[in-house]
Amino acid sequence: MPKAKPAADECCTPTAKVRSRATRPYVQLCKALADETRLEILGMLAERAGQLCACEIEAHFDLSQPTISHHLRILREAGLVRAERRGTWNYYSLERPVVERLGELRALLAD
Repeated sequence: MPKAKPAADECCTPTAKVRSRATRPYVQLCKALADETRLEILGMLAERAGQLCACEIEAHFDLSQPTISHHLRILREAGLVRAERRGTWNYYSLERPVVERLGELRALLAD
């Protein structure tokens, strides 16, 4: 004999613990992290634990300078890296508070 279907109010009512209002501050951060090149740039900066010149980042990839600049801009706008201009070059470093933001996002999703 087949099992009876649960009543609609038992299984079809979404019960989201995490509301969009709570996750909204992390959207740009997650979008920035959702790219292989950007993750590799972050890894380079974390490994260096200091600053990297844009020319060092560009030399690491087989991508055009405008493409690398695009990725660095997205990382800056998401608050993952900071840039310091020295002459004609920008030097990039990790924004350390972002580690705290990632921890907050993890905690939000774990609740």
